[in-house]
Order: sequence, then structure tokens, then C-alpha cells
Amino acid sequence: MKTSVDRRAVLAGLGASASLSLLGSPIDPAAAAETINYTAWSAAVDQVQSHIHAFQKATGIAVNYSNFPGAQFRATLVTKFTSNEPLDLIWMNDAWTPEFVEAGWIAPIDDVPELMKYNDDVRKYCVDAMRYKGRQYGLVYYTDHMSFMYNKEMLEKAGFEKPPASWDEVVQQSLKLKQMGLAEFPLMLALTADAWLIEMIGPFVYSFGGTYTDQNGKSTLRDAKNGALAAATWMRDAITTHKIVSPGAVTTSEIDALKAFGAGKSAFAILPSYRIRVVNDPAQAKVAGNVRIGLMPAGTGDKAGNYTCGWVRYYGVTPHARADKNRQAAVMKLMEWFGGKIEDKYVFQKMLLLDVGVPFCTKSLMQDSDVLAFYDKWAGGEGTIVKQASLAVTKDVISPWFGEWNETNNQSWQSIFLGQSTPAAGLAATGDKWDQLKKQFG
Repeated sequence: MKTSVDRRAVLAGLGASASLSLLGSPIDPAAAAETINYTAWSAAVDQVQSHIHAFQKATGIAVNYSNFPGAQFRATLVTKFTSNEPLDLIWMNDAWTPEFVEAGWIAPIDDVPELMKYNDDVRKYCVDAMRYKGRQYGLVYYTDHMSFMYNKEMLEKAGFEKPPASWDEVVQQSLKLKQMGLAEFPLMLALTADAWLIEMIGPFVYSFGGTYTDQNGKSTLRDAKNGALAAATWMRDAITTHKIVSPGAVTTSEIDALKAFGAGKSAFAILPSYRIRVVNDPAQAKVAGNVRIGLMPAGTGDKAGNYTCGWVRYYGVTPHARADKNRQAAVMKLMEWFGGKIEDKYVFQKMLLLDVGVPFCTKSLMQDSDVLAFYDKWAGGEGTIVKQASLAVTKDVISPWFGEWNETNNQSWQSIFLGQSTPAAGLAATGDKWDQLKKQFG
């Protein structure tokens, strides 16, 4: 695409003078002598490496870049921090913020005005997701939400003009698709017990009007009137009764679900919205050109709606980076290089969208003609994605004990999917674990 070429032209033209625009000051020779340790998960590796190369060329600062699989990234960071490895800039999940702050693993950046100026151009919920106890801990990397994707060609063959508007309609349409032999398991879900699972479950819980906790932070999962119970029951029945979701979903990862959906194995899938480019790319998917995004189907109940689960990922800085003046200066420049502007352009954020489809939090970029052209090409327009984003709910379980609790939560939901426990018993188990940890650490 045109902007991809423009972006590379911008980076190619950057010389040492570009450093003058970063945080408004030239590079101190002592800061340039530092080597920054930059740790990320294994995503957009080529784009990150090219951006690091341009940064090193422009500033003279050396960067030691390492990346690890996303599903194991939190565990990797925990191991590195407890081993006192010298990390400086890391990719962060908003769900980990309280845990990492309380452990002393990340440091606030809200005392750096040159970085805080970007907040005015960032959606408020994205800024809020990087804050804990009144302090801000980074610049945003990307934001996204789970989307309901459908294969319009398959639906048309079954005689459906529109995607399902409710989960009841998902069952109805899926059963007809099965009957016609168009898909053995029409709904593709990735329910393996990894870091994605809570975000795969989230759309069901929220679209049924459910919650995990109340306004006081206590678990609501034992409440029979909570939409979470209806969501868990629907998901169990989809696997065991209606058989519209494969029993193999409990060992299916997000990337495997993406590949299977792209190969035409199902009519519906719940995937991050950024995957729309992959499934509509002829070089990557058999179903290219036939996938669209609909609003998340609504559940039943007074509080039900087209809600989904959203999240924010950001660049965080460590106490190790801030302990030394020169290293701190170098790390802050790298953070701005990735999360802010270069010569008054949001180069990396735009690159991530155009090259790999990753959405952003920056308000002004949504007016960019190349961004609008991207959504027209890959998603048939940005309208549904923007509307769904406005109905995204951030997880109400973000806490210092989230990581420990989520291990039990994953096991509880999988026991429901496998028929090893009833929905009520499974939710009670994860609710009990939540309240136990809240009492212990809250």
C-alpha cells in the first residue's frame, strides 16, 4: 500500500538530526553509550526490527531486542524479573499492570511531560488502561477487541441474508449449516487454557449482560441471575448438545482457530478484529474476500447486548531503566520512537495497521486517508468495527492477583466445556478463588 512506501521513505530520510525532535533534546554521548534491553512478544517482528534499526541509525543508541511467544510472555517476564535480569522497555498487557506495579517491576512515566502530551490524542479508555492508583505506566502499543466474523458466501448458500443478531440465531443458523453439510462445526472457538482464553470467553459473558465482579470488587460468579451463568451454559451446550462447536476447541489456540477459519472450516469465528486482514488476504486464506465482521450477537436477559471484550497493550518501562539518568534518557527516547511521533507523524502505529492490521488508540489517525482505505479494502469499511469498539468492555478482574486467579479461571471454564462440572459449579469455583485472593491480597 502507498503508506507503507511513504513510511519507509520517512524512516530512510532520518539521520542523526531526528534525535533533536525526540523529547526535545539531543542525545547525550553518555546516553548513546547505553545498550537498551527491549523485550516483546513474537508479533510484528520484522516491523519492530526495522523500526529499531532506524532508531539506532538516528540516535546512535544500541538496542538489544528479544521476543518470546505471546502465550507464555507473562510467565517469561515473571521469570526474568524474579531472576533480576536487566530489562528496560517491555511490552505490557493492561491486565498485568496492578500485579507488576505491586511487584515493583514497572515504573510510572507520568513525570515525563514530553510523553504525557500524547494523552490528548489517545482515547480515554486507553489512557485509563495504563493507569493504576493514579499513576500512568506507559504509552499505548495497540488496542483491540474480539470480533464476530462470518463467511458471507457460506451464509448465502444456506439462504441467510444477514449474520445472526443473537446467540439463539447463531444456533439456528449453525444447525442449518450442519444439516446442509456446509460445515461440521459452524462456530470456530479457541478455548485452550492460555492467555487468550479470558478474552475468548469475555464476549459471551458481556453479551449476556454478565460480570465477573461487583462494584466492591467481590465475585458475582455465584449469582444465578448473573449473565455469566447463561453464557457458560450456552457455550457448554454449543459443544455438547448442539455440536456446533468442535469438542477439540478446548485444545485449539487462537492461531489455529484463525488458520481453520481462513481455510473455510467454519461459518463463524470469534477472533481479534485485527485478524480481518489475514482472513481476507488471498495469499493467506482460502476464504479471502468473503469474510465480514458483524456485531457480537446478543445474549438473553435485561442487561444483554452486542458487547464484547476489549483490551489495551502498551510499552512499559522498568525501574532498572529509570535507575540511571543516561539509561533513562535513552529508554524514554525509544519509548517515544515506538509510541509517539517521528517528525510529527505516528510512524509505527500506522505501520502496524497497514502492514499487519493492528489497530491503534490514536484519535487523529482515524482521519488518515490511508487508514480509511485500509478498512475499505480489508473489512468493507470501518463502520462496524468502530461501532463494536464502542461496545467493548474491559475486564473487571484486573488486579494484582489476576495472573494467579486466571489459572484457576481457565481450568474452571475448561471443566465446563468438557462436561466435568456444571456451569454453576465451574463458575462457583473460580468465584471462590477470586474472593479468596481478594481477601488475601486486596
